[in-house]
Amino acid sequence: MRYIIIGAGAVGGSIGGRLHEAGQDVVLVARGAHHRALREHGLRLTTPAGTLQLDVPVVDRPEDVGLRDGDVLVLAVKTQDSVAALDTWAARPVAGGGTAGERLPVVCAQNGVENERLALRRFRQVYGMCVVLPSTFLTPGAIAAPCGPYTGALVLGRYPAGADDTARRIAAGLEKSAFLAPVVPDVMRWKYGKLLGNLANAVEAVCGHDTGAEARDLTARAKAEGAAVLAAAGIAATGGAELADLRRDAVEVQPLGDGERALGSSWQSLVRGAGSIETDHLNGEIVLLGREHAVPTPVNELLQRAANDSARGHREPGALTAAALAALLDGPRAGS
Repeated sequence: MRYIIIGAGAVGGSIGGRLHEAGQDVVLVARGAHHRALREHGLRLTTPAGTLQLDVPVVDRPEDVGLRDGDVLVLAVKTQDSVAALDTWAARPVAGGGTAGERLPVVCAQNGVENERLALRRFRQVYGMCVVLPSTFLTPGAIAAPCGPYTGALVLGRYPAGADDTARRIAAGLEKSAFLAPVVPDVMRWKYGKLLGNLANAVEAVCGHDTGAEARDLTARAKAEGAAVLAAAGIAATGGAELADLRRDAVEVQPLGDGERALGSSWQSLVRGAGSIETDHLNGEIVLLGREHAVPTPVNELLQRAANDSARGHREPGALTAAALAALLDGPRAGS
């Protein structure tokens, strides 16, 4: 089994680096300065045990990978980039005939719950992965993964439901590589649970390190709206306690030697000046479901709008305080 990691950022790079370290067959797919750094110097993966310099094979174009039976495509781009990636890779030929979309499994190692639906339009074999993997990617060629004794917990299952031999084979490779990888028949229940936790990402991205009462209140209100929306939609989700139990004594944030620490993926998008952010598929998912089921979601609407404004304006985290953000809830645009 060979793992093609499409999007070698914080999550994809951590997964690919650990798989390579454990002797698994891996190809990273990266772009621009990150691709050049990986090609010239290898992947610098910092963990609580130290820094690894890993000479992982890397390409910047699908055309540079000859696909074959036994390949697993691991999609680790942000959701706003999923359609372009899926369209490109689904059409790639596989040795012996057919295309990747017809013959190869794709694993959505991403936040949110939209990617699997997008993938199933293009791939016959789609797997969801609930990613519990704090990690940071700010500098080309370098990733920090601060958890131990396992680097992360990657809950895996067939989409829309089920647990099959392919999922178990993928999980076996991951579990040889410093990951917990339980295979479950209801992976989307886990991903919806993670979605509720990710509603805080926008607060961190917009308000930076503000952890005061206003920031905590915004986060709590966003999650309460999310829970109400999922209940109205009849969507099952794991609770915070279940996710905490998965991590306890296994995936714990530990000090890194160089003082790095993991912050949210949305925060990292603003710091890197990416120009886009995944909030439309996190808080925006709650807004969408709220509109479909007549549940007001003013806080998530506000966070969605503020995060998108920050990304488009290339603002760094902390440009708006939580108090100023909360005050906007009284404005004329904050209705449901």
